[in-house]
Amino acid sequence: MLIGLSVRNIVLIDRLDLSFEGGLSVLTGETGAGKSILLDALTLALGGRGDQGLVRRGHDNGQVSAIFHLGPESAAFKILRDNDFLEEAPSEEILAGGTELILRRVQYGDGRTRAFINDTPVSAQLLKKVGQALVEIHGQHDERALVDVHMHRALLDAFGGNGTHVDRVSKCYGKLMHLQEEVDRQEKMIAKAQRDEEFAAFAVEELSQLSANVGEEHELAERRRALMALEKAADEIVDADKILGGPSAPVATLTALLRRLQRKDEAEIAVFLPLIEGLDASLIALDQTEEALETIKRDMDFDPNELNATEERLFALRAMARKHHVTCDELGAVLAKYEADLVALKTGSDDLVALRVKHEEALTAYQKSAGRLSDVRAKAGSALEVALATELPDLKLGAARFIVELKRDEEKILASGFDSVSFNVQTNPGTVAGPILKVASGGELSRFLLALKVVLADRGSAPVLIFDEIDTGVGGAVADAMGRRLERLAKDVQVLTVTHAPQVAARASTHMLIEKQLNETGQSMRTHVRLLDTAQKGEEIARMLAGAEISDEARAAAKRLISEVG
Repeated sequence: MLIGLSVRNIVLIDRLDLSFEGGLSVLTGETGAGKSILLDALTLALGGRGDQGLVRRGHDNGQVSAIFHLGPESAAFKILRDNDFLEEAPSEEILAGGTELILRRVQYGDGRTRAFINDTPVSAQLLKKVGQALVEIHGQHDERALVDVHMHRALLDAFGGNGTHVDRVSKCYGKLMHLQEEVDRQEKMIAKAQRDEEFAAFAVEELSQLSANVGEEHELAERRRALMALEKAADEIVDADKILGGPSAPVATLTALLRRLQRKDEAEIAVFLPLIEGLDASLIALDQTEEALETIKRDMDFDPNELNATEERLFALRAMARKHHVTCDELGAVLAKYEADLVALKTGSDDLVALRVKHEEALTAYQKSAGRLSDVRAKAGSALEVALATELPDLKLGAARFIVELKRDEEKILASGFDSVSFNVQTNPGTVAGPILKVASGGELSRFLLALKVVLADRGSAPVLIFDEIDTGVGGAVADAMGRRLERLAKDVQVLTVTHAPQVAARASTHMLIEKQLNETGQSMRTHVRLLDTAQKGEEIARMLAGAEISDEARAAAKRLISEVG
């Protein structure tokens, strides 16, 4: 329910705060008082198209806030969750007393707008989606429920209570589409495998013969570097071996000298002791050097062909990796892929047959569900025609027919089923029925709209309905019939209507008067809205009956009209 509207600096409105109640609320006032401005402001808050011309002269921006009181089943919550605005549904504790949702829009003088929900910035698209779930605004040129053919099927399903059937068809459709994707994927995989079979078989043979191992490239590269280093060092090792172990090797000479000195008598040996110790250390160092040389020689004792073999294996791995555009370590995965392709070619046909069987079963289930939905839609269409037929005579449309045209095309596979639905009318016997927008006049369009909204009030409507002068051009019994239907409609949803018909205004539970007045400075005009009490309501209805000059007869007629409808 709309509980409040706050407007700042929008055209003739400088500052306006309104509170709303449930039931039927009417807004009246003389032409030019600002009724359209008020609706334009509300439309802006609901996500409607912005316009820099809405900003009041002398101000940089204007803004509008619409405050709603929502129940736990509000469609707005689902939209907000689906758009990640809410993580989950509000708790029962929060919803026990209801919760508020504030839609706010700022219009700047340069044409920019900003949108907010509960003071959190959102996109204009999200604001519009939420606004459409909360409020429907209808006028002689904005009968969305009737004019927009895309809404007709949803309205018919809402009227018929077809939600269970619609959900079942949607689920069957989802399963069917999933299986169709699986079939398509399998067919493409088999086709590709068939095209690549010869190459895959060759690749499997080639890669199997190569038998690459993870990490092998690194090991081979390290071994190659070591072998190349040994090969380069071979000449130096030969020279070192000749120096240390050849005929002119110093070990024999130094050993002989050490022994000769060690044979000296005690008196002489003391003189040579430092030399003896030095020679002994040198011989030990030479022994260690020879051992190191022998170790190197043993390490260099490799097969002369090993370097060639290592390089051939390394280069073969790298060439195969380049061929398949992978690293050497990924060659095993490439082999597994081609092996799987060959297996898929052998088993894929069987899998495809099984998938096609499941797809056929899903198609049969979809067709059955869609067929049942078509049947219940046909019954709902007939019932809707009957329901509208009972409403039209009082609206002076007794000779008209409301027709639900349902076309069933079983070749179509859609989440919504086989049917296309459109609302047509025949305004007079013998004339050709057609889309309501083309056939009906403006006044007829409004009356058809009202009749449809009354019938769909508890099933296919937003929680707030606003009617903008749909009673224009009608009077007397027709205006009274429209007032009675608006009153009935207000028992199920909140109804706000801008009206010039006293018969409609008399039935309102809340009456607001829109008027122009000078601002505090007396320099400019502004739109003002005043909530009327019972006496003031009678005076306004008398004005609506009589015009500019209100006579006693008009006041009496207004009093009588209010008492009759009360």
